[in-house]
Amino acid sequence: MEEKIKEVLNTIRPFLVNDGGDIEFIKYEDNIVYIKMLGMCAQCGVIDFTIKDVIEASLQEEIPEIKGVINITEA
Repeated sequence: MEEKIKEVLNTIRPFLVNDGGDIEFIKYEDNIVYIKMLGMCAQCGVIDFTIKDVIEASLQEEIPEIKGVINITEA
């Protein structure tokens, strides 16, 4: 499952890198994908849209078992 998730994230990555950001896969647990948004993406004003409407939607399209995506941020 993790390899499939990473494959989907790698299809999204070029768009994030183009905007000065990136994405890191953290883990997959209980049908939830944990990621960390990096670079400009971590501070972007539309991060919630990117996570919900781009990353989560792309993952769920390929892997219907996924229930959500959570961005891990450092305190």
